[in-house]
Amino acid sequence: MGAETEYGIHTPGTNTFNATWLSTQVVHAYSLETGHRAAAGGETRWDYTDEDPLADARGWVVPRGEAHPSQLTDVEPELTAAQIALEGGETIDHAGPLMMNMVLGNGARLYVDHAHPEYSSPEVTNPLDAVRWDAAGDLVALAAVRRIAATPGLPAINLYKNNTDNKSVSYGSHENYLMPRQVPFKDIVSGLTPFFATRQLMCGAGRVGRGQDGSGTGFQISQRADFFEAEVGLETTIRRPIINTRDEPHATAEKYRRLHVIIGDANLSQVSNYLKFGTTALVLDMIEHGTAPDLKLADPVATLQAVSHDWELSRTHRLADGSSLGALDIQWRYLEAAKAHAAANGSSHPDTGDGHTAAVLARWEQVLAGLGSDPMALAGQVEWIAKLKLLQQYRARDNMGWKDPRLALIDLQWSDIRPEKGLYYKLLQRGAMERLLSDEAIAHAAQQPPEDTRAYFRGQCIQRYGPNVVGASWDSVIFELPSQRRLQRIPTKEPLRGTRELTGVLFETSPDAEAFLGRLLAGSH
Repeated sequence: MGAETEYGIHTPGTNTFNATWLSTQVVHAYSLETGHRAAAGGETRWDYTDEDPLADARGWVVPRGEAHPSQLTDVEPELTAAQIALEGGETIDHAGPLMMNMVLGNGARLYVDHAHPEYSSPEVTNPLDAVRWDAAGDLVALAAVRRIAATPGLPAINLYKNNTDNKSVSYGSHENYLMPRQVPFKDIVSGLTPFFATRQLMCGAGRVGRGQDGSGTGFQISQRADFFEAEVGLETTIRRPIINTRDEPHATAEKYRRLHVIIGDANLSQVSNYLKFGTTALVLDMIEHGTAPDLKLADPVATLQAVSHDWELSRTHRLADGSSLGALDIQWRYLEAAKAHAAANGSSHPDTGDGHTAAVLARWEQVLAGLGSDPMALAGQVEWIAKLKLLQQYRARDNMGWKDPRLALIDLQWSDIRPEKGLYYKLLQRGAMERLLSDEAIAHAAQQPPEDTRAYFRGQCIQRYGPNVVGASWDSVIFELPSQRRLQRIPTKEPLRGTRELTGVLFETSPDAEAFLGRLLAGSH
C-alpha cells in the first residue's frame, strides 16, 4: 500500500504567480536539498514506459483523443521558456535545469502534478508504515519550503496538507492497494462502496463550508465528499467517482491490480491516517475471500455527502432494500465482519497473528464506540473532531457564526505544514494529538526506504549509484554506465522482491554501479 499527496500551494500577499511554476520550484528546491541527482546535474527522471492511465478495470481503454488532459499522467509535464519568462524566469539554481519530477532516496516520487507539488510514498506492507512514509512526505515538502524561504529573489511559498481551496477546486490525497487480479471488479465495487461512504467518520479531515465552492453554511466531516459525482469511473479530476477504475498495476499485470483510491482526505492525524489504511486493507481482504458485508446503498453519492454534512451523527441513510441505517451502524457491520474474518484466518491472534490486524481491529472498535457515546472525547485521535473542537472554542470565545471568514482561515491554518504555523502541529506539540510514531522515526523515513518491499532496491540505487541512474519508476530502474553504449533497464515488477533481505548484501558489497549491475545480472546475489 502507499499514498499520494497533492499539497495546496500559495504565495502570501499575491496571486500573480503560476501554480505550476511555483510547484516546480518546490521540486527543484528539494532536489538541491538532497543531492540525489543523476548524471550531468539532472534529476533521476521518471520512467513512463509501463504507464497506461487510460486502461479501465472494467475491460476497455479510453481513446487518447477522448480523454481529459488531466488523465494523461504518462506524459512528462513541461514548462516552456515563455511560461518561465512570464513568471520572472527565476530559479534557485541558475546553472541547472528546472526539476519537475524526481525519484527520492527513500523510494518515493516527488513531482509536479498539474498545479500542485505531489509526493507519492514508497510501497509498504502495513498501515503503520503507510502512515510513517506518508508523514515523511510532509518533511520533504517542509525542507523545500525552508530552502525557498532562504533563497533571495524567490517568492515565499506555503504548502498545505488539505484538499480544497474553497473556491471550487479540490486536489487529491490518494491511496493505492495491491490486490490479486482474479478478484472480480464488481465485487470490489459492491464491497467497498458502503464502506467508503462512511469511512470518513474515522478519517475525515473536517471542513468549514459546504458545496464545492464552500459557500454553504456549516461544518462537515470530509473535505472531499462534495466533489464526488459518480459511483464508478476512470476520472480523478472531473466527474470524480467513489470507486476509481484506473487499471495501472505498476506490477506484474497478470497477477495484480492496483486499487487506486481517490476518495480519502489528506490526514495529519496519525490515528485517522492509520485507520484509513488499516481498515481499508482489512475490507479488501474480506472482499478477496468473500466475507464482506452484503450492503447496498440506494444512492451512494448522496449518502457520501449526507454523511459528511451530518457531523452530529443523527441521520440514517437509505439502503437499496428500502431499509435505513446510520453511518456508524454501517461501520459496525464492517467491523464485526472483519473481526470474524480475522479470527477465522488467524491474522488477529495475539501470539501467532500478523502483528498488525489485531491492533487495527482494536483501534477501529475503540473509535466506533467513542463515536457512539462521546465523539468529542476522540478529539486527540480523529482529525475532524479535533478540528471541530478547536473551531467551536473560537466560536464560543468570539461569538462567531459559521459564515465568519476567520473560521475558514483557521481551517486553512490547521493544514500548514510548517510546525511553527500549523494548528495541527501546535496541538501535537502540546500533547493534544496522539502520536503513533516518533519524530525521529518519521525523519528516518524521509531519508531511508522501507526495507521489506522493492522500494528498498529503488531507494538504495538512488542513494548509492545516483550519478548512473537516469530513470526510475515503481517497476523499473534505468542505469547508464560509461562502459556501455546502451541503457540498462532493471525491471522491478514484483513488489516483494528487491527487499533488504534479498539485496542488502549486494548493495553493501558493490562499491559502484558497474560492480552492482555485473553481480545483479549474473545472479550472484
